[in-house]
Amino acid sequence: MIKIIDTYILKLYSKRLVSVFSICMIIFIIQAFWLYIDELAGKGLGFYTIFKFLIYYSPKLVPLVLPLSVLLASLMTYGSLAENYEFAAMKSTGISLLRAMRSLIVFHIFLGILIYFFSNNVIPLGELKSYNLRKNIGKLQPELAIREGIFNDLGQMNIKVERKYGINDRLLDNIIIHLKTNDKKNRIVIKSESGELKSETTDANLQMVLYNGYRYEELLTNNPEDQNKHPHSKVHFKEYIMNIDLSQFNNIDLSEENYTSTYRMQKINQLHESIDSLELGLDNQKKLFSKNFNTVNGLNQVHKIDEVDSWPSNLFNLNSLKFLKSDKQWRYSEVVRSAITRVKSNVTNLESKKRSFFIFQKLINLHKTTLYDKYALVFSCFLLFIIGASLGAIIRKGGLGLPLVLSVIIFLIYHYIGLFSKNAAEDGSIYPMLASWISTIVLAPFAIILVNRASSDKGFLNLNTLFNPFKLIYLSSMKKKNNI
Repeated sequence: MIKIIDTYILKLYSKRLVSVFSICMIIFIIQAFWLYIDELAGKGLGFYTIFKFLIYYSPKLVPLVLPLSVLLASLMTYGSLAENYEFAAMKSTGISLLRAMRSLIVFHIFLGILIYFFSNNVIPLGELKSYNLRKNIGKLQPELAIREGIFNDLGQMNIKVERKYGINDRLLDNIIIHLKTNDKKNRIVIKSESGELKSETTDANLQMVLYNGYRYEELLTNNPEDQNKHPHSKVHFKEYIMNIDLSQFNNIDLSEENYTSTYRMQKINQLHESIDSLELGLDNQKKLFSKNFNTVNGLNQVHKIDEVDSWPSNLFNLNSLKFLKSDKQWRYSEVVRSAITRVKSNVTNLESKKRSFFIFQKLINLHKTTLYDKYALVFSCFLLFIIGASLGAIIRKGGLGLPLVLSVIIFLIYHYIGLFSKNAAEDGSIYPMLASWISTIVLAPFAIILVNRASSDKGFLNLNTLFNPFKLIYLSSMKKKNNI
């Protein structure tokens, strides 16, 4: 009997979890597609490339989608059981709420283990693939468009046009072209008064005709002395035809992976190594800066100041320094001016170094929050299951109305607590470990209260207790009125 009930609840819950997770994942993937639509559109990408990017991007959505799916599926499952009086039948046979949750507790233990391995292996791999693919897509350019007033990089040349006009903007005025040689140096410059594009800018070969201009080229010689004279050639032309090869313009390998070491791409062991090395590097930088700062400013030495009482009383009044006439007073004034200049320089140096250390520490904090998030995700899913199951048993609703609203509200509270705490952890306002766990810690007492109320058949909120003070005030006022 017990095994049949456990199997029944497990099947009911797993079906809803899979369906809710699939729907939520599709919604979040569509949202991600619209988020990056500006980077994907107009690049001539095929459906396969866009689909591959979304597949690579989807693993990083799991830490966001899975807790919401667990919460909604558990609330719907246990709300449906309570709504159909199946819990009442279970309780009549001596099966409590916690006993009815036992099969799913075991299920979520195994789900937590699976999530741990998924977040440690699949999510970093998906981040690596999606990040590099996104960077490579960003290098692609839409169909060649020569914009006015700026230099346009065409791969083998840079071209600047003052004005475009005519049909399809094929006529050009005041053209400057810098050709790139094999040694990547700018040795050839072409200037012309006007020009014309003879073919479409989307063709693999672009033909451009220049009219009335000059071609300048810096010449290379084997003699260093002659090279110092900067030899060059200058050729005037009435018409100059250029064939520009655009076949390599967008020849970019989208599978190339140049970025492999960001903190989101690292596994747990790699994060531990990165955190240790970064913290060691930060400590070394601080010690080195402290040593150099003390040495430069002479703070490692003890100075004895003699004849302090003989210093002028107006020494630190800068407005009166112009009236110092004696040699001794002049030397004192120069010492003060030099000290003020050095102090200002040191303050600027300290502020600059403070910003540098802050950025370094922020990078360390990002590594730490990413590491602790992998552990917190396991327990957050289990906690949200407890909240959803208890709340479903209390409200006794299993549809998509009230359970969906409650699930969204609870998840938003959980999500934004974690989001704000992680933002605070970046600048060191709170510890990174606390930032990753604070949302779970905040919801834990709420889960315990819900389990106790659901187990003892108490409602979510006792309205009589809430309105009793108002009833007493109303009754007392009516009694006084009747006495009068």
